[in-house]
Amino acid sequence: MPQHDIWIDGHLDLATIAFDRNAHAPCLTTTPKPHEGAVSFASLQAGQVRACFATIYTAFGAPEQPYGYRDHNDLDGAHAAGVRQLELYEAWEQEGLVRIVRTMSDLEQTIAGEGPLAIVILMECADPIRSAAEVPWWIERGVRMIGLSWSHGSRYSGGNARDGGLTDAGRDVVAAIDDAGGAHDASHLSDAALDDLLATAKGPIASSHSNSRVLLPTSRFQTRHLRREHAEEIAKRGGVAGVNLYGKFLAEGRRAHIDDVVAHANALAESFGKRHVALGSDMDGGFGVEDLPEHLEGPNHLHALDQALADAGWSEDERTAFRTDAWHQFLTTIPALQIS
Repeated sequence: MPQHDIWIDGHLDLATIAFDRNAHAPCLTTTPKPHEGAVSFASLQAGQVRACFATIYTAFGAPEQPYGYRDHNDLDGAHAAGVRQLELYEAWEQEGLVRIVRTMSDLEQTIAGEGPLAIVILMECADPIRSAAEVPWWIERGVRMIGLSWSHGSRYSGGNARDGGLTDAGRDVVAAIDDAGGAHDASHLSDAALDDLLATAKGPIASSHSNSRVLLPTSRFQTRHLRREHAEEIAKRGGVAGVNLYGKFLAEGRRAHIDDVVAHANALAESFGKRHVALGSDMDGGFGVEDLPEHLEGPNHLHALDQALADAGWSEDERTAFRTDAWHQFLTTIPALQIS
């Protein structure tokens, strides 16, 4: 089982932020400036983040970016942007900077203290997948979890900023993910798309980086967060809720505080139970240090979050689940990770 003083983060846009900082030589070995965010390999190590879900995030409407593509009809552009990030992770692995988690044994070695940061590759928006027939190729290359949409939706589903359920092609991709042994990410889906996913998918489902809509019922970002009934259904299926640290997803009209993170963890725990709520920080997901909660301005401050949970009455076992065990247990349910 994982050690009790380390973390698994359910959502980090490592490839995207590396390209943002240096499109020609993308890496995270240097300390970023505050406006560039808080994440580097050194800061993750300082915060004892031993593993994370590292995304393949592709930007709709930004073909000039190394991670961008023109629109939902730009199949080859989206595919190339996704492959570019996958190849970056593979190059980092060759350099010894990360270990791609292809099987549970890869993760177990890392959380036992062997080797570099372990990354579970999570595709955030499925537009890089040109058709359902291509899903097995992505799984074979190391992708283990797929979310159908980012906020603007995709060819396959509506998103939190664009309503609509699953398209016919989306239903085919969901079935292909199940057949290939991957997991599904509920974050960023529209309510209708999440309804359809829960009715369609047979494989494991988690919410990698969404907070509780109960606490932000009138926020302009409300559809970005889980409705209680969705949270309860994902929980029934053995899923995990990753708490997002973006300040505007925690509080309205002021800078978020670490206590707001605890409040969302508590609200999600009403549906999931405390042993199935975890960290899904999205730290550096397009925002700088000033958009993180007070007293939680980087991975090296995660110990303060652990203490805040303790002060709020979370037991040692519940905090260990938040740090590592919830995601660790979820990963054991992903069929593609059980292949030796």
